[in-house]
Amino acid sequence: MTTKSAFASLLLALMAGTASAQQASRATTVEPQDKTQSSPRLNPVQVRADRLSNQMVRDLRLNNYQAAKLRAVNADKIAKMAAIERKNAGNPSLIDAECNGVCKERDKELQAFLSNDQYSSYFGSRATYYKYDKDYAAQSASILLTNSVQNPAPARANDATIAPASTKPANRPAGNLGRNAR
Repeated sequence: MTTKSAFASLLLALMAGTASAQQASRATTVEPQDKTQSSPRLNPVQVRADRLSNQMVRDLRLNNYQAAKLRAVNADKIAKMAAIERKNAGNPSLIDAECNGVCKERDKELQAFLSNDQYSSYFGSRATYYKYDKDYAAQSASILLTNSVQNPAPARANDATIAPASTKPANRPAGNLGRNAR
């Protein structure tokens, strides 16, 4: 009977030890950061597209299939519009002219999967959506600039930041002042 109880307690101790070791290994394991995933700080265009898409999904009452298609279309068109805005930063009339061309492309793509009622509602609200997106783009640009100045991103992949170089003390003693100094 004592051998059975000793064996049972030994087995219990081994199981408890392996369970705690597994939990400890899970807790101490550091997950590597997935560099392929975008973050809002690095990809404000995606945040902008998602914001516009969410507004359009609510207003037009889209189903899941239509919402997914709309998100894909908006991601593509907002990326094009952001590139146009960066390229022609000092010329608002040229930006508006080229962005209107991108909006016409979006109109054609949306017409393919929206119902007639949804498309007519969208078509009547195009100027509102365009203004909604432009206002957010102007607001987010100033927020991103302020945030990047206040919280600079690491300059290198190993998270090293740029900082002033450390200065050497001005009154360094000259010569050997170690153990063997006479």
